[in-house]
Amino acid sequence: MKYALAFALLFATPVAAQDFGLTGDRVFSFDLGLGAKVGPAYPGGEEAEVAPWLIFRDAGFGPVGQAPAQGFSLAPSFNTVGKRDSSDEAALTGLNDIDRAYELGLRASYATGPITAYGSLRRGFDGHEGLTGEIGAKYRTELSDRVTLWSGAEVGYGNDDFNDTYFGVTPTESVTSGLPASAPGGGFNEAAITFEARYALNDTTALLGQVRYGKLIGDAADSPVVQDEYQPSLRLGVTRRFSFGF
Repeated sequence: MKYALAFALLFATPVAAQDFGLTGDRVFSFDLGLGAKVGPAYPGGEEAEVAPWLIFRDAGFGPVGQAPAQGFSLAPSFNTVGKRDSSDEAALTGLNDIDRAYELGLRASYATGPITAYGSLRRGFDGHEGLTGEIGAKYRTELSDRVTLWSGAEVGYGNDDFNDTYFGVTPTESVTSGLPASAPGGGFNEAAITFEARYALNDTTALLGQVRYGKLIGDAADSPVVQDEYQPSLRLGVTRRFSFGF
């Protein structure tokens, strides 16, 4: 219900309310939106779940209506990780349950022409209390005035707390589950390719879709907890562009 209310408040706003003091020579713009994502419930899982997708992207300096803006920018980074219950799958029997995690952090990016490089760092709450994020780059292709495509690649990482939470098996869990004890530690845990499409409904509102195909790597891929090394996901949403001039 709260996501539906936020969606209504965001997109029921008149178009003119998006331009805040556009009288200066510099304009800071970003896309804000809501949607849904479908993917593994937790890292290494094979069962899919549907979760909300809070979209904040393409933040930076550039002309109104142009996305992505050029140059360096900092923006919030959000994510959720689904819960893991030992009762859901026989392979998880004897392992500790993990609550749903909420991740909050920052994303730094630099866009020059059609190329955008980025890195993010988030801290988890509830389900895990570790640090995680991605490093990657993507290439923009303008098919028309309305259709824009991005193709990219990225690697994901987690610190000791994150990787041990989702890929580790404590000595106690080893006894109760029969799985070998595992302590993967921090490092890169996933490599992925991404494809995105944006369809502009008008100068400020657009439909956004993303297909991500990830594969666990390193110690994460070797974890006895992992049910599937391949981690595909799909995201669909609606965004609106906001601009501030000064």
